Amino acid sequence: MDAVDVVVVGAGVVGLAVAKRLADAGREVIVLESEEIFGSGTSSRNSEVIHAGIYYPKGSLKAELCVEGKARLYRYLEERDIPFRRCGKFIVATSRPQLDTLEAIRLKALANGVTDLEYRTAAEVRKAEPEVVCEAALFSPSTGIIDSHAYMQSLVGDISNNNGALFTNTAFLRADVLNDGFVVHTLANGQEYSLKCRTLINSAGLHAHEVAAGINGLNPSVVPKIHFAKGSYFTITRRPFGRLIYPVPEPGGLGVHVTLDLGGGVKFGPDVEWVSDINYEVDLARANGFYEAIRRYYPSLEDGALQPGYAGIRTKRSAKGEPDSDFLISGPTVHGITNLVNLFAIESPGLTSSMAIAERVAIELGL
Repeated sequence: MDAVDVVVVGAGVVGLAVAKRLADAGREVIVLESEEIFGSGTSSRNSEVIHAGIYYPKGSLKAELCVEGKARLYRYLEERDIPFRRCGKFIVATSRPQLDTLEAIRLKALANGVTDLEYRTAAEVRKAEPEVVCEAALFSPSTGIIDSHAYMQSLVGDISNNNGALFTNTAFLRADVLNDGFVVHTLANGQEYSLKCRTLINSAGLHAHEVAAGINGLNPSVVPKIHFAKGSYFTITRRPFGRLIYPVPEPGGLGVHVTLDLGGGVKFGPDVEWVSDINYEVDLARANGFYEAIRRYYPSLEDGALQPGYAGIRTKRSAKGEPDSDFLISGPTVHGITNLVNLFAIESPGLTSSMAIAERVAIELGL
């Protein structure tokens, strides 16, 4: 039986960041990915936004790791010359009652260590973004956009340069807990293979709870129930904005907002649709709700302008109507198994937080 030091299950942006961090520490790392390419799940179906860390409860992993991860990510992107842009974003209040919400957002951001938010009047917003109508806004200069594929490609290169490897088309089947590590059983090219490792990281994204359930010896009580929140995006051919435009948040997400790609393309979304399975089809009927939401801050949006873009799915520990849940980094102190870390409900701001999550995993492993 082949043996390796570390197996990471899942080659999304977080799994790759974790693998890079462990490879940098001199660990021999193999990443297993069931799909044909890395980052084909949640990591390729998001807004590609570098978040500032504004909205999350003080002391939560989302708050701490977003702020830390943002700094780490910008530094890495600059060092490696990976495409990104600090375009900034406006958080807009579209009614007088929402002005109080803006102030609450500012105070929450300040508690999280985000000190660069700037208050803007309606006239100031209009001057910067003539198509936007609002009562007032907060401007976040440290919010940006990223080429997430280029970022993940760079992480793969780092792993390879440190004697690690990525195996695609390799599905996790199950794992057995041993006294000195794990035996991981996989399926590749229709054939089952077994691999012994000392450390096992479950970063399987949408399937992390399933992978955890397949670890023989892990108490099922430490595997959370997961809920899926689907978000659809619609695009327009016009390019009316130079910055990201966000309404005040709504339950389950940040509202139907404007994001840009590095080529200047404009997309709206995501909305929130609670689903029971993984389905990436965009329901054209959902555009009706988009028009209503978008016109609160972009009233000149024309009928028929929205075209279906793509959809993504978030994993959440909270169900519809419940308070939003936090990331869960489940290490040996939670489940009692040495050298095993499960990552659950790593949704937004997972991309921004990826390097900080990797550092937290390293700490769980005593590195």
